[in-house]
Amino acid sequence: MSTPAVIRCGSQIRTHTEIRDRAARLAAALAELGLGYEDRYAIVMRNEIGFVEATLAGAALGAIPVPVNWHWTGDDLAYLLTDSDSRIVLAHTDLLPAVEAVLPPGATIVEAPVPQTLAEAYGFHRPALTTRYADTDELIGSHEPHTGTVPSPPLSVIYTSGTTGRPKGILRQPVAPQDTARLGELVVAGLGVGTARSTLVAAPLYHTAPNIHVMFTFAMGIDVEIMPRFHAEGLLRVVQDRKIEHLQAVPTMFHRLLKLPAHIRESYDISSLTGIVHAAAPCPPEVKRAIIEWFGPIVHEYYGGSETGAAVLCDSAQWLAHPGTVGRALGDSEVRILGTDGRELPPGTPGDIYIKPFSIWPDFTYLGNDAERRAIEKDGFLTVGDIGYLDEEGFLYLSDRRNDMVISGGVNIYPAEIESCLHGLEGVADVAVFGIPDPEFGEALAAHVQLAPGATLGVEAIRAHVAHHLAKYKVPKVVVLEGALPREDTGKLFKRELKAPYWGSRADA
Repeated sequence: MSTPAVIRCGSQIRTHTEIRDRAARLAAALAELGLGYEDRYAIVMRNEIGFVEATLAGAALGAIPVPVNWHWTGDDLAYLLTDSDSRIVLAHTDLLPAVEAVLPPGATIVEAPVPQTLAEAYGFHRPALTTRYADTDELIGSHEPHTGTVPSPPLSVIYTSGTTGRPKGILRQPVAPQDTARLGELVVAGLGVGTARSTLVAAPLYHTAPNIHVMFTFAMGIDVEIMPRFHAEGLLRVVQDRKIEHLQAVPTMFHRLLKLPAHIRESYDISSLTGIVHAAAPCPPEVKRAIIEWFGPIVHEYYGGSETGAAVLCDSAQWLAHPGTVGRALGDSEVRILGTDGRELPPGTPGDIYIKPFSIWPDFTYLGNDAERRAIEKDGFLTVGDIGYLDEEGFLYLSDRRNDMVISGGVNIYPAEIESCLHGLEGVADVAVFGIPDPEFGEALAAHVQLAPGATLGVEAIRAHVAHHLAKYKVPKVVVLEGALPREDTGKLFKRELKAPYWGSRADA
């Protein structure tokens, strides 16, 4: 008899059957609270099995989950809850004060107990329930399972920064029933799961890639391991102890894994892994090559935005033959590189990346901002603000974000290239490069560098390293040594925080 498929999160473990039953009971409770078809509800929770159950519960009603970055507070959180028109907000107990402070009129709070494994991962005492609201365990225990069906349940509304301004909620049309199977095949191909029977996700579930990864692999019926919080050595321990066969990651995780001392890396048996997939940010070539050398040629990468889906894909063999690429168009998707005049650029010339998603990829709009949705499209091709180029064989290479590009003395400079260069310097743990005001050239380069423990690099050594490897105009004018750079759990860098002191009121420019 085969072992039932499970989801684990630290010490939490439930079978898929138990999760579906709990989700159906929670669905009945949410319906009683007034949640219905195409209503939106927010999930302000850290990584745990309850996040999956909350997502499945809404899907059973045809309601639309809105995963929320639980770090958000104040104006940011108020904007999202109001903009999404979330009728119900499910929030972990310790996150309730932030939600209560900005709860829109008419919205209802449902309290989610904090699992002990989550409190341990973040190093705080597990809070007792407030009893001010109904909690998910109480609702699940007091309701019979919801038995209704929804032919084409809507997908989650994921908030993305897009190309300008405030985050935008991506409201996607339901997948047409006749396209469900084929779309599932394309998504699974993008995830690179293959025949794996278990997968590990260490990134926050409020982001698109890990969210989709968990929900699709759960639907496939394989074991899913969710880390409450990413920890480099802890990831290796989970792979070894659970004999994990597949891993979903982001480049920052690779960087931190590679920074582990050799004796620690070599002490774990990771031979069970048959596939690794990464996305979400450009991966420095030296980091990608080192990961392939360590884990083997099992590393897959996909590129796309929350708007376009994973439209570009490459495996290890393709990457080694085309170092630095993020792959070629997947299925019937297409990629074009356009200049500022809207004309298609020849191979090797950087420009704005435009993607035409699969023909069966469901269309979308931005909540309350259809004009911006139309603004990012040209002839059916969409841009999410990235700059890059194609080679002669159609492989795509990323240069940088359009918003991050620096124009100094009329020359376009891509900070990602300089960051990649500095990541190769011994003693550098993390780095952020961006533009700052300059009276002569309009913009100059600043590099904020986090040194590895014990490293003694000086400012001039950092500048000299860039001068040795890149053109002189790419050498940062300002170098600042930081104790730590502001990053999200996914590894996303908050450059805005670093830019603000230089630009003042123009920090959003």
